Amino acid sequence: MAADLPRRIVAEALGTAMLVATVVGSGIMADRLTDDAGLALLGNTLPTGAILVVLITILGPISGAHFNPAVTLVFALRREIDATTALAYIVAQIVGGVAGTLLAHAMFELPIFQISQTVRTGNGQWIAELVAAFGLVFTILAGLRFRSESIPWLVGLYITAAYWFTASTSFANPAVAIARAVSNTFAGIRPMDLPAFIVAELLGALLAMALAGWLLTEPKPIRQMRAAK
Repeated sequence: MAADLPRRIVAEALGTAMLVATVVGSGIMADRLTDDAGLALLGNTLPTGAILVVLITILGPISGAHFNPAVTLVFALRREIDATTALAYIVAQIVGGVAGTLLAHAMFELPIFQISQTVRTGNGQWIAELVAAFGLVFTILAGLRFRSESIPWLVGLYITAAYWFTASTSFANPAVAIARAVSNTFAGIRPMDLPAFIVAELLGALLAMALAGWLLTEPKPIRQMRAAK
């Protein structure tokens, strides 16, 4: 990547902040505008999918547009970024995510510092987060393999769908989960529920990496295969 490390770190922090501000802010707006839970979820879903398309398109050329420690971990394990860069990305993502939550509170004139009381726990929630993170990481890796120019849309559409087919509404992102723990709003999650969510998200990401490593491997040319015999 052409950008130097400071610019890449700022891009990761900015992108995660804007993503979380959208998630939390649209959740607050939806909750204010309707008492219908389904309609409120739709009002939270569409802005999230849309902002992902925008952020990945404009910041991807700078940092790769991870905005997610699980994604960064996978790229580090694949040796596509070094450990120092990965650690810097993860710190930037967490700091940016929390900043995005605080910004959303400020825009809607809510108490800036909050602790979520929203319960999100149980086997169904944990399985949902594993599935959500698995699908997200696999979508990214498959997109890189076959349609790299389409990744912004692939990720945005995947998250839009995953909001509705997962029981957890698809956090799929440890930094976003941490940021949502400091918002006692529609999008929140109790801090005590965070560890299991994060473990499930990381496990899903690692499973996706393992499957993609096998399924998406380029086939050997026929001549090479014959020579190997």
